[in-house]
Amino acid sequence: MDWMEPIPALFLFILMVSFVLKLGTFWNKSSQNLPPGPRPLPLIGNLHIMDLKRPHRTMLKVKLPVLPMARLKDTGAAQSAERGVTLSNGENWKVMRRFALSTLRDYGMGKRTIEDRIVEECSVLIKKFETYEGNPFETTSIMNAAVANIIVSILLDKRFDYEDSTYIRLLKLINENIRLFGSPSVTLYNMFPALGFLLGAHKTVMQNRDELFAFINATFIKHLRDLDENDQRSFIDTFLIRQQEFILFASQEEKKNKTNAYFHNRNLIVIVANLFAAGMETISTTLRWGLLLMMKYPEIQIKVQEEIAKVVGSSQPRIEHRTKMPYTDAVVHEIQRFANVNPTNLPHATATDVTLNGYFIPKGTFIMPLLSSVLHDESQWEKPHKFYPEHFLNSDGKFVKRDAFMPFSAGRRACIGETLAKTELFLFFTSLLQKFTFQPPPGTSQEDLDLTPAVGLTTSPMPHQLCALPRF
Repeated sequence: MDWMEPIPALFLFILMVSFVLKLGTFWNKSSQNLPPGPRPLPLIGNLHIMDLKRPHRTMLKVKLPVLPMARLKDTGAAQSAERGVTLSNGENWKVMRRFALSTLRDYGMGKRTIEDRIVEECSVLIKKFETYEGNPFETTSIMNAAVANIIVSILLDKRFDYEDSTYIRLLKLINENIRLFGSPSVTLYNMFPALGFLLGAHKTVMQNRDELFAFINATFIKHLRDLDENDQRSFIDTFLIRQQEFILFASQEEKKNKTNAYFHNRNLIVIVANLFAAGMETISTTLRWGLLLMMKYPEIQIKVQEEIAKVVGSSQPRIEHRTKMPYTDAVVHEIQRFANVNPTNLPHATATDVTLNGYFIPKGTFIMPLLSSVLHDESQWEKPHKFYPEHFLNSDGKFVKRDAFMPFSAGRRACIGETLAKTELFLFFTSLLQKFTFQPPPGTSQEDLDLTPAVGLTTSPMPHQLCALPRF
């Protein structure tokens, strides 16, 4: 079904009843000086004009400033949104974000230690690709496993084998939920929980979440058994030490003011899940886009390989090579810009009433930072809808930064793992391009390769196969 088609009769009936009940409230709100845009209807807002599969396209087309957003009626969902770092707010968000950022740095983010781990994982991934001997294969599960091992090494102080059944299951849970979170069914359920009996996908989301949480809970219980303040080996260890310090040593004043009181089990479970999912999904998806685009544009792939050969030779690519490889660096940035992996970013909300450019935005209004509007802005990019690495090169072929490049968002809510992500993208991409030439399966031409993104919370490539042909 195309979700731009008319909504089913039962749904319309419910909306009509809601219209009568909400009419007075609607007219009171509409008298405020709200930002311009299509006039919202009672209860459903602008839902009737939305492409629920790809809402960012509608927002770009009609310049829609406000979306009808999720109202977390499910108790478990509401608790999850109030914990961790991704969807939390207020003091909990401040404490958890500050802790996550400092702890990620302590365990190597931005340092040589984490670079060494990425290089080791690149070698494992290359060997896995070699096992296919140039025959077609699908990369999603393999790429997810390789990339996730980097954040897992920080969270749990271990790595998983790509064939490990538990690991495969965890990655599947995350993948499925990210896909379902962007589906029309879950979007409608979040807006209208009463329609849950018609829309069943949310049950799968909750079941997957509970299974992932159960694994994390069991994992940190294991860490508690061997916890040593003088030998902290993982993110979980550091969190548990902070938790115990508060319980055992906090003064009455600290307990009264709830200093460090946010280091409780629920926050640990959610923040680990947040970092696990975020540390795997966007980077893996961007790399898969990168390999697809190299198949689509083989002339660009050749230029990258020539630069790798010139600068790196047969040695292992390292992050120090990036400044000497402007074309490759430009290609990696353009992959991120073109792929637009997180087009609507995550929702934020106004903490107080705000007046912006003369328009009134009430407290509690959900705001969608529409990254698509920046990454594909026709006033900022020469060829915004084309894959064009020259966006990041000057006339002398040197790499140039662009203010409109913000795939990690901006401001206080920018991605806390941006430094780690940049390192992973460069090292995985250059390591793979150094060892392989990527081509479509036999019988598939470059013209046949589909660059239409799949539906989901993030915009991944459509399922496809590739051939990794050894270069040496």
